[in-house]
Amino acid sequence: MEEMIKTLPQHTCGWTKGNITFYKYQEFWSIKPLLEAGILAQQSFKAESSDVFLCSAPKTGTTWLKSLAFAIMTREKFDESTTPLLTKFAHECVPLLEIPQAVEHENIRKNLSLPLISTHIPYASLPESVISSNCKIVYIYRNIKDVIVSHYHFLRQGSKLTMEDAPFEEAFEEFCQGVSAYGPYWDHVLGYWKANLERPEHILLLKYEDLKSDPKSNVKRLASFIGCPFSFNEEKAGVVDNIIRFCGFENMSNLEVNKTGKLKGSMFENRFFYRKAKDGDWKNYFTSEMKTNIDKLTDEKFSGTSLILK
Repeated sequence: MEEMIKTLPQHTCGWTKGNITFYKYQEFWSIKPLLEAGILAQQSFKAESSDVFLCSAPKTGTTWLKSLAFAIMTREKFDESTTPLLTKFAHECVPLLEIPQAVEHENIRKNLSLPLISTHIPYASLPESVISSNCKIVYIYRNIKDVIVSHYHFLRQGSKLTMEDAPFEEAFEEFCQGVSAYGPYWDHVLGYWKANLERPEHILLLKYEDLKSDPKSNVKRLASFIGCPFSFNEEKAGVVDNIIRFCGFENMSNLEVNKTGKLKGSMFENRFFYRKAKDGDWKNYFTSEMKTNIDKLTDEKFSGTSLILK
């Protein structure tokens, strides 16, 4: 595999001072460790029909979706005082398919007795068994402008750079050229959107902004889709509201486990995953020219779809 990866197109992000290098494989970009593990998953992972895949491009609400899905699926086993989310990072509770330490993916399923698995891999590059098994797929996506800002800060923090040392303008240009983690972003979204049109019973699309503005109905949609619907009595007892509150940014960002430490082998501290969780933060970074350019690009890429990402 090492020799094959050497032949792939590479792009080193200059604005990260050479700390981040992406490799292009099957038309998407990824850093080497995640790419290697992703290829191994393509070759060996065997999905089961009972699996639930939480899919996303990075910085679109992945951590929030993992917390919600985990809390929903384990609510009969744990309450707010015993849930592993209190002491375990959400990305440990719901491991990423393409994490190098987790190449024995079937063991994750067995060890946790939980069918939740996450991935950033584009739909067209998912392991074949994920499609053929007809397992459930939940895909979250977000306004492209906020994704650009969040993506910038995440890579910047991982590279231990100040904003002065990491020009946002350069990061913006790269993103617009399609160079981003698992990007181009528009291709990532379109892949899952088209799959949802073809297989709506197996793929649920969730928009980050809708989850923010109307959490209750969207969390109920999520629960029903993954086979864990809330009963009338649960709703009456406030179970839905409690899960929404517990998994909300204010609570999760203040848990000690999310303020300290990092995943083994990662350059990203846990706290980097909890920055602001606000809609419209892009207005603090974009010039009017940037807004015009990204709106034009978004209109071009999503023309003829029902998707609104600006």
